[in-house]
Amino acid sequence: MTLLSLLSSLLLLALGVVANPVVINRSLVTLPLAKKYNFTSINNLLKHDQARARALKSRAFGKGGVPDTGINEPITNQVVTYIASVGVGNPPTNYSLVVDTGSSNTWIGSGNKKYVKTNSSVQTGDSVSVSYGKGFFSGTEFYDTVTLTPQLIIPRQSIGVASQSKAFDTVNGILGIGPKDLTVGTLSPDKNTVVPTVTDNLYNLRTIPANQIGIFFQPFTPTSSGNGEIAWGGADSSKYTGQINFTPITNTHPASAYWGINQSIHYGPTTILRLTAGIVDTGTTLILLATDAFNGYKSATGAVPDTTTGLLSITPAQFAKLQDLVFTTNSGSYALTPNAQLWPRSLNTQIGGTAGSIYLIVGNLGTPSGQGLDFINGYAFLERFYSVYDTTNQQVGLATTSYTNAITN
Repeated sequence: MTLLSLLSSLLLLALGVVANPVVINRSLVTLPLAKKYNFTSINNLLKHDQARARALKSRAFGKGGVPDTGINEPITNQVVTYIASVGVGNPPTNYSLVVDTGSSNTWIGSGNKKYVKTNSSVQTGDSVSVSYGKGFFSGTEFYDTVTLTPQLIIPRQSIGVASQSKAFDTVNGILGIGPKDLTVGTLSPDKNTVVPTVTDNLYNLRTIPANQIGIFFQPFTPTSSGNGEIAWGGADSSKYTGQINFTPITNTHPASAYWGINQSIHYGPTTILRLTAGIVDTGTTLILLATDAFNGYKSATGAVPDTTTGLLSITPAQFAKLQDLVFTTNSGSYALTPNAQLWPRSLNTQIGGTAGSIYLIVGNLGTPSGQGLDFINGYAFLERFYSVYDTTNQQVGLATTSYTNAITN
C-alpha cells in the first residue's frame, strides 16, 4: 500500500468514527425514573401539549421568560411525566423533578417542598424566569451541590429557586436536560449568560465518560407502573435492542434550538408529512403533527375528534385495519405499530373518556407545516424507542426496545 492510499484509508476511518461515534456502555451510572399521572380535568391533555408547543417556539425566538397568555381556561397540570428524585444541598434534601429535554434550567421549590439552604448554598445575584406553556416559574438563581446518585455529584450547579410557579403543584421543579443555549435570556441581569446543564457539568468534571445521556421509558400496562431510567455518559445496552442509529441536529430554526431532527412520516404507504424539522421531547405527552399532516392521518385512519377528551377516536373495526405510522430520518425508519398508536385504554376514564373506547395518541400541533417545527415526538413515541442525546456530536440516537412491538394497550 502506498503512503497516499494509507493516509486516505486512515482519513476515511477517522471520518467514519466522527459520523458514527461509539456509544459508551461501560461504567454507566443510571438514575431511575418514575411515571407520574396528574389528570385534573377533562379535555385538557391536548391543550396542555399545544400550549407547550407554542412556548417552545416562543422560547426559541427569544421570548422564553414570558408566560403563555394565549390560554383562556384555568391553568391546570394534566400531563403524563417522568419524575427523578434529585438531592440539592449538603446534606441533600430530595426533590421530585420532571425530566425535561425541552428545557435546560434546573430548578426547585414548587409543590410542597421548598428550598432548604445549607452551607453549600450560594446566591448568584441573578433572578430567573422560564415559561413552559401552561406553566412557568420565577425566582432566584443559586449555586448548590446537586446529587443525582451517590456517584454523580455536582458541587456547584446553577439552579433556580422558585418564589412563584404555576402548574407544578404536584412536583418540586424540573431537571432540565435540553441544549444549554436554551438558558440564554432566562437570567437577569445577566441575560446573555449560558447556564451549563447537569449533563454538561458532569462531563466537564469528568464524572461521566461522554457528554451523552440515554433515556428509557417503559410503556404503561395495568400490571406495571411504567418506570424508566436515565443513563449518564452513554447508553444502557440492557435497555435497547439492535443498534443505535444517529441523526444530526437539524439546521432549521426553531427546531434547531432543541433536540431537533429532520424527519418524514408515513401512514402505511401514504406520506402524511414530507421531510421537515421537528423535535424529540420528553415534556410532551402526545405525538403532535402539523395541522396538514394531522388531517392526513385523521383522513387515512378514519378517526373522528372526540369532544370530551380532545383526542382522535376510532372504532374497533377501524383499529383492526390500522397500519403502522412510520417515522423516517436519515439514519433509519421507526414504526409505531397500530397498538402503539393507542392511548392506554386502562387510562381512558382518567382523561374523561369512556372505558372501552379507542383513542389515538396523535394530536394536532395547531400550525401548518413549513414553520420550522412541524412535529413533536413526545413520550408516546419515546416509550417505544430508546433515545440518546449526544451534545458533543450534536445528534440524537434512536433504537428499538423490547417494547417497540409490544401489545400493551
